Amino acid sequence: MRVSHTVNGIKLRPGQSEDILLDIATRRLKKAPAFFRILKKSLDARDKGDINWVYSIEFSDCPPPAAAPLPVVPQKKLPASPVVVVGSGPCGLFAAIRLLDRGVKPIVADRGDNIEVREQKTAAFAKDKIFDAECNIQFGEGGAGTFSDGKLNTQTHSRYNREVADIFVRFGAPEEIRYLSKPHIGSDNLKKIIVAMRRYIESAGGKILFGTRMDDIVIKDGKAESVVFTRGGKTDVVSPRFIVMAVGHSARDTFEMLLRRGVSMRAKDFAVGFRIEHLQKKISFAQYGEQYKLLPPADYKLVSHTAAGDAFTFCMCPGGYVVAAAGERGGVVTNGMSNYARDAENANSALITPVGRTLFGDHPLAGVYFQRRMEREAFSRTGSYNAPVQRLEDFLAGRKSTFFGEVKPTYPGAALAECKGILPAAAEETLKAAVTDMDRRLKGFASPDAVITFPESRTSSPVRIERDSRCRSISADNLYPAGEGAGYSGGITSSAADGLRVADAIVERLLNGED
Repeated sequence: MRVSHTVNGIKLRPGQSEDILLDIATRRLKKAPAFFRILKKSLDARDKGDINWVYSIEFSDCPPPAAAPLPVVPQKKLPASPVVVVGSGPCGLFAAIRLLDRGVKPIVADRGDNIEVREQKTAAFAKDKIFDAECNIQFGEGGAGTFSDGKLNTQTHSRYNREVADIFVRFGAPEEIRYLSKPHIGSDNLKKIIVAMRRYIESAGGKILFGTRMDDIVIKDGKAESVVFTRGGKTDVVSPRFIVMAVGHSARDTFEMLLRRGVSMRAKDFAVGFRIEHLQKKISFAQYGEQYKLLPPADYKLVSHTAAGDAFTFCMCPGGYVVAAAGERGGVVTNGMSNYARDAENANSALITPVGRTLFGDHPLAGVYFQRRMEREAFSRTGSYNAPVQRLEDFLAGRKSTFFGEVKPTYPGAALAECKGILPAAAEETLKAAVTDMDRRLKGFASPDAVITFPESRTSSPVRIERDSRCRSISADNLYPAGEGAGYSGGITSSAADGLRVADAIVERLLNGED
């Protein structure tokens, strides 16, 4: 009979070998374990004089039983054109992988290009501001998260979260993402993993169509009868049994089209602000003290509640860059990115405050229009896709910056500019109060030379496409709004998890013979 042992709270000093963990298991069993794994690894830095890695491990004298395979849809139950997945971000890719694993061969359509072409186009935009409205940091293989830190931590407690990590490891992610308390893949590794996912989808019988934009949908009697795609200047009409809408949070023209066609949606609250950059070594010292060189680059997560309002940091990227993330012509958008090593000079995060329908109105697309106004206002301050930036000291004093101090902006083409009025006045005041408040918990956060880059406007989707408990649109029961764009996730893990959830819902429908 297999007996599994768990040991919690094992502490290792920075620099100590993890081989000690295996030694603990061997001593407990009085022989080398046949099965051993780390369940959790986190850093306890509450006392800078006594920083430790804290582990939980599991081990046994025999391997665990293999997991039972998921039921597969028999070929006789498959329609000729079963599923079209619109979008190849985390939600769309994981939905496609799950469908294939369960016997369903989907078509994946993405308006952008594959990752190889996408990298070329994003580099051209960063360097020369050559903008492609269909393929950029927002659109293309891998979705917006491809050019991020590849963070996998999530506030959700979905039963799918463990599977998301397992699937990432299956396609090349480091094993550690299964147990780190703050797992990340890094933008550089994420791109390789996405290519591996594409190759699997194609080799297993699925199709991926890049440069293929969804332009229309025909809905009749509560069913989506067909989808109209534009590819290479030509239109193509497809009539799938089911449609997974995983278009991402920036597919504004798609939201507009769906609303025109009667798909029920509503405006959703989100948050806006700016990117703030500090020297990474100073953040690490503030968090860890003198031992910071023995530890990974430090992150932070800060929340502020002041009389001016609530604010919080978001998508913190240690040792990273602020990237040019425009998804529409004539607008400036920022985002943060780190590679796996997190070895760049600056740390950055979004500093944002919630905004909602009391500010921008109840129309389903009111949040979209609100975002667009901010992004175009930022564009007008520099007359280009160069982002307006300020030193933090000058932002707090309400004046335009004339020089940079020790922190240099990493946004490609940052320009000193008048930034007042890009954000709503109330949001500006909230963020000013938050900076000072957060400095009490993270010394140096309010450093005069910190650089802020405007605007951080696309923290999450500004809409929610209404669906029922079975993940079906309330307007068309074979349409499955999914992921961040539909308003049901935020970030890579929860988006991928929603892709798995929706794919399973479709498979169960096929297995049950439902129309």
